[in-house]
Amino acid sequence: MPDTAPRTLGAHKGLALLVLCAQLFLDSMDVSLMGVALPEIRQDLGLGPQTLQWIISGYAVAYGGFLLLGGRAADLFGRRRLFFWATAVFALASLGGGLVSDGTLLVVSRVIKGVAAAFIAPAAMSIITTTFKEGPERTRAMGIFSLTGASGYAAGLVFSGVLTELHWRLVFFVPFVVAALVLAVTNRAVAPDRPRTGERPGFDAAGALTATAGVLLLVLGLVRAPEVGWGSTATLGSLIAAVVLLAAFVVIQQRRTDPLLPLRIFRSRTLSTANTVGLVWACATIGWQFIALLYLQQVRGYSALQAGLAIVPMAAAILLAVNLAPKLINRSGLRTAAVLGLLLQGGGILLFLRTGTDSSYPAVLLPALIVHGLGNGTSFLAFNIAAVSGVKNEDQGLATALVTAALQLGGGIGVAVGAAVLTGVGGASPSLSAYHWAFLVAAVFSAVGLVAAALGLGAPKGGADVVAADEAAVDGAAADGAAAGDSAADTAPAEAQTLAANLREGRA
Repeated sequence: MPDTAPRTLGAHKGLALLVLCAQLFLDSMDVSLMGVALPEIRQDLGLGPQTLQWIISGYAVAYGGFLLLGGRAADLFGRRRLFFWATAVFALASLGGGLVSDGTLLVVSRVIKGVAAAFIAPAAMSIITTTFKEGPERTRAMGIFSLTGASGYAAGLVFSGVLTELHWRLVFFVPFVVAALVLAVTNRAVAPDRPRTGERPGFDAAGALTATAGVLLLVLGLVRAPEVGWGSTATLGSLIAAVVLLAAFVVIQQRRTDPLLPLRIFRSRTLSTANTVGLVWACATIGWQFIALLYLQQVRGYSALQAGLAIVPMAAAILLAVNLAPKLINRSGLRTAAVLGLLLQGGGILLFLRTGTDSSYPAVLLPALIVHGLGNGTSFLAFNIAAVSGVKNEDQGLATALVTAALQLGGGIGVAVGAAVLTGVGGASPSLSAYHWAFLVAAVFSAVGLVAAALGLGAPKGGADVVAADEAAVDGAAADGAAAGDSAADTAPAEAQTLAANLREGRA
């Protein structure tokens, strides 16, 4: 298969990054915009609690369920093409959500936005990873990309209160305007996808159906479990059906010559570890955030806007960490950055065990938020870079979809476990002790990620990680064509294989 990486138009590489970051900023802001607006939406439209939940959950379920399909579609049908049309759907769904006055239609608009985001995210990230060379250049670009995501989330927390004060419909209209601006410059900023030569690979329809349905049911079961109960028929039925469908998906992938998800990609220890770390990272940070916001509002009596503003210092710490993390990664490697970040993330969560019913914000809450934010941003960048390192250009969309799906799934698990701990320990009105137990469980997720990163992300130097992996791949391929060696060599970038060969011959 020829190299299908899109090339930006000469000096416009920075403009391409700006456009992609603008869309990520929008996606991140859109998530945090909705939280503060929900009470106003409920009052204006007369919606019930279940409909309100699905305004949030519908987006998350659709996003998580369609990510794998979105990632593979970007590789097969063109990244810029998919990014453009998915952004157009996102914009129209935002406009529609602002115009409707029916709760069901509002949820439908959010579900459509979630599906569109599932196609946008892997296309955008894979354009970046195939545009910027692996190493310091890509690390810097990914750092800016991650910084944009953190900025968008923080902006959503602040702007949601301001926009809602004017009218809640603005939280739908503002994303429409931003998406329209992104559409206006996408074709000028990002070069067209290279035309494919030869026969186009077949599309794995059976794999797409089983994977999408399986992940949808898994996320759906996790999201609804705290509401309907972990032992309920709905929860158990969703989870069992998800396991059956995902098992069928694996069987299908093993038998197809052109699978939706080539299982060989998991033979990369770095990629597999990065996805594991991303999963538990999201369990920790999204689960902690859910618990912390409830603590601030239900125990401390903060309003939704006050709670959002209270965690802005954490967002600022994330911005600082993501800006500094590329230097740490280039100097010390991905493993060091990931381990240090997860240590700080878990430490910040554990500091919340000091909280009480009247704890001082500057003395107790602020240090915990800052420490957590520093670790959060550092580890996030490290495992995202690891997740696409050494992956062929034609598989970059798939690799980015995998790590994004791991984050979505981890977030669903983290929230579900946090809610289960709160209700299991404290009942309908959780006590301070229940919150402390929930914080402790979130910190355990960080510890699991720390151990996984320390054991699976390879040598301390990021460059050495790639070289060592590729040396093994080259040696394995040369050794009478063993299957594992052949697969590893296939997934190694050509320049890294050359470097590995040079190292053996003493020329590097």
